Amino acid sequence: MSAAPPLRRTPPSRASSASARRSTIRRPQLFAAWALIVPFLIVFAAMFLVPLGYAGYLSTFTSQLVGGEVFSGLANYSRALQDPSFWAGLGRVAMFLFVQVPIMLVIALFIALALDTGRVKGGKFVRLAIFVPYAVPGVVATLMWGYLYGTDSGLIAQLFRAVGLDAPTLLSPQNILGSTMNIVSWEFIGYNMIVLYAALRSVPTEMYEAAEIDGAGAWRTAWSIKIPAIRPAIMLTIIFSVIGSFQLFNEPNLLYSIAPNAIGSDFSPNLYAYNVAFKNQDINYAAAIAFLLGFLIMIISYVVQLATARKERLS
Repeated sequence: MSAAPPLRRTPPSRASSASARRSTIRRPQLFAAWALIVPFLIVFAAMFLVPLGYAGYLSTFTSQLVGGEVFSGLANYSRALQDPSFWAGLGRVAMFLFVQVPIMLVIALFIALALDTGRVKGGKFVRLAIFVPYAVPGVVATLMWGYLYGTDSGLIAQLFRAVGLDAPTLLSPQNILGSTMNIVSWEFIGYNMIVLYAALRSVPTEMYEAAEIDGAGAWRTAWSIKIPAIRPAIMLTIIFSVIGSFQLFNEPNLLYSIAPNAIGSDFSPNLYAYNVAFKNQDINYAAAIAFLLGFLIMIISYVVQLATARKERLS
């Protein structure tokens, strides 16, 4: 009997060898990617997801003198929806949102458009000067403006008296909301200006050159080309401003020590939840208020984004 011919090994195909090389290359990259992502996921879960879940858990309980904490389901949420202090704070925040946010964003957009023209002398210094208030801590800014608002020794009152006019009572119950709007606008106009200015710098200059050839002036170019081109950036500033308005806390909390008769414990929902939790020692109810506020922020942000997307589709 003749011996069987030896089996020949077929060389691996080029595709399989290339895929093997890609897998060996991707494996270290995949390990490095997970090594960079996992620490963030751990911190995110420990500092955000776990506290959020625990707050949601607390909001479904009620503390009683007899029996301790008992499960109450949605009773705290129902109580918040019937709480006049909660609704009063929401009303002030809504007024803050519909008055302060448009004024702040319009001023920031105007400054960004002016700087983008390149006709502003000392543009770098102007950008830095307008942005500096954002770098000032909110606590320092509020205390500084609280001093300026003072009716006795405040700088604004002294200037009015120097020209023979009566000093305005900027820390009165009637004016405290407007005074708070001024502080927040002073803090965040520079931030929004930088966001819008950066978006303007990314717009292709060919669009401006075509508008100049067609005879469009500076205002027409700004309205018809620049503003539509940076609509996503404007949308981003709007959403951030909506969220920031509902998170109003530092300014009224610090002004309360200066003007306790003008600012109550329920000036804003955030301040009300803080006082309920740490002064009234009702953590369960405070957690329900915080969750309701979070749901409201999500709904309003979604509505704003949906309305903007619909407007872009129609235009």
